[in-house]
Amino acid sequence: MLKRLLFQASTQRRSLFGASAPLSRCRQYSSSPASTSQSSNSTSVEHLEDREVSTTPPSAAISIDRSGLYNPPGTSPFYSIPMNRHRVPSLLSILRASSRFLIAAFPYMSISCFRGGPISVAEYMEEVLTNPKAGFYINRDVFGTEGDFITSPEVSQMFGEMVGVWAMCLWEQMGQPKKINLVELGPGRGTLLADLLRGASKFRNFTDSLHIHMVECSPTLKKLQYQNLLCINKNDTDGDAEEHIISRLTGTSVSWHATLEQVPAGIPTIIIAHEFYDALPVHQFQYREHQIDFFIYMQRASRGWCEKMVDVAENSIFQFVLSKQPTPATLYLLKRFKWAENEDIGKLEQVEVCPKAMELTQEIAKRIGSDGGGALIIDYGLNGIVSDSLQAIRKHGFVNILDNPGTADLSAYVDFAAIRHSAEEASDDVAVNGPMTQSQFLGSLGINFRVEALMENCTDEQADSLRTGYWRLVGEGEAPFWEGPEGQAPIGMGTRYLAMTIVNKKQGVPIPFQ
Repeated sequence: MLKRLLFQASTQRRSLFGASAPLSRCRQYSSSPASTSQSSNSTSVEHLEDREVSTTPPSAAISIDRSGLYNPPGTSPFYSIPMNRHRVPSLLSILRASSRFLIAAFPYMSISCFRGGPISVAEYMEEVLTNPKAGFYINRDVFGTEGDFITSPEVSQMFGEMVGVWAMCLWEQMGQPKKINLVELGPGRGTLLADLLRGASKFRNFTDSLHIHMVECSPTLKKLQYQNLLCINKNDTDGDAEEHIISRLTGTSVSWHATLEQVPAGIPTIIIAHEFYDALPVHQFQYREHQIDFFIYMQRASRGWCEKMVDVAENSIFQFVLSKQPTPATLYLLKRFKWAENEDIGKLEQVEVCPKAMELTQEIAKRIGSDGGGALIIDYGLNGIVSDSLQAIRKHGFVNILDNPGTADLSAYVDFAAIRHSAEEASDDVAVNGPMTQSQFLGSLGINFRVEALMENCTDEQADSLRTGYWRLVGEGEAPFWEGPEGQAPIGMGTRYLAMTIVNKKQGVPIPFQ
């Protein structure tokens, strides 16, 4: 009966990167949130197949019974945000009659989502960020002071340099292999890898072993990455007719891919996922007391947890509704609860789960377990279950997540505990280390010595910039040395951001987790 309920609508086989791969972001904001998740706070590297219900969770592409939805009470702006009707592609002339809700609410949504009813928060988030025609990241540069947020590599060159130190130390622990893949998921402008290569340029044995792979879907950002890595096309030395690309910073080969799955396997791999997980779409669940519409099995298992959906009311405004029937994502909720402490669950009224983060971690763990290497994950989040964290940012300020979809960044806290469990379940050959705070991570790698060395030969203006960048990376709260305009003091993210590694057990414990 549970199978028939969960899969009564066909699930589609979807690429969880491809045109919907989110990009990495390291955010620095100047204001407090005006709102977070509205009611209560890309992607996986696998192509998920339709699955039977067994010990394996279903596909993260959700198709559900959308009838009988419960509309939570409340008339706040969180539940009624005017829609953006400005970007309408030509294909709508064919599809306009296909779905009253999605045509009205999301005029640029991809055809795969035209299903005639409300969509999950995860589907909404994925379309907002990476829709091929009008996704937030696809056609413009959203980074920097002129964009919507500032990335950590843009804050200071020291960030990329310290990540380079970590990668070189891991390479040495691996036995200094002659060939390795260096992969960055969602590399933004390419600043992190550019600083990494500059910092490592004197260590020729290391840089000569590298083949850089950028997992990216945005044409605009691909061009920026090409420029920042000082790339050129060069005839293949093996005599192939095709040209290959190298970075003039170190002569290292560079390739671009739509998915991690496309990165060649079979050799040791170092993966950097810096502010990538926070953009993976999350499913939100809300506890509803006296829920009587679930089947008895689901009533016992999920205890009244309902998935939150995005709908459009008759007056053409966005609103949240709760599904009265269990959705396929409910199985991921139950899986997450299995990993959590019972006393933690009892205190929650809302929960966020990220199936694509679980799938991504499994793919990474399997590759590292078989080929060797390691992954570094740096993001903001919690070492435990996440309750209510989804937020939208536009022009360095917080806005309602339903306001003008496609014009604001959406992100959510990363559940590092779920990453750990997913990796350990996927492969017995990997070990998970951390998380530790970003301040501890960068400090143990020597950022204190690096900033002192840089300040020995610089102007006063450069010294101020170095101090500000250093504080943003490792400090906590407002910088105590700030003498500039009130309200513009740099905010440290040293304790808000966490670092975790997944490495092959044969290589031992990586620096600085020893």
